[in-house]
Amino acid sequence: MGSLSGNSSGSTQIQNSGSEGDLQVLMEQRKRKRMQSNRESARRSRMRKQQHLDELSGQVSQLTRENEEILTKTKITTQHYMNLESENLVLRAQMDELSQRLDSLNEILNYMNMRNVNNNNHSVEMFESCDNVFGTGGSESFMSPWYLNQQPIMAAADMFQY
Repeated sequence: MGSLSGNSSGSTQIQNSGSEGDLQVLMEQRKRKRMQSNRESARRSRMRKQQHLDELSGQVSQLTRENEEILTKTKITTQHYMNLESENLVLRAQMDELSQRLDSLNEILNYMNMRNVNNNNHSVEMFESCDNVFGTGGSESFMSPWYLNQQPIMAAADMFQY
């Protein structure tokens, strides 16, 4: 029996070593498959990262161009604003000067009107007495000064545009 059991245990050992060899081969195959799968997964991950990096680089380029366009438009708009602001200052100064001139002319007209009214009253009395003597019309004669019926000079905003 000893020999039988020795044979038996030897054959089991041979069968076990065959199974263990197959198991090791199977484990090696699985390990190689897993390593290959991991390599493929890592390659796909690197490709996705590269693609994402390329997209981000494209966005950076596009945003840089847009930013430059916006800066250019801002500079142009600022220049237009500055030009309009300086033109506005010139126009305000001209308006102030013309308003002062207008005020001066109105003061002169008022002075002349007041002076002529006083003189005209005296002249009218004198002309009326002459008219009575010569039998001509009343105070509506051609001798009445033309500037007595003048209105003050008025200015409008559109007069200041050139």
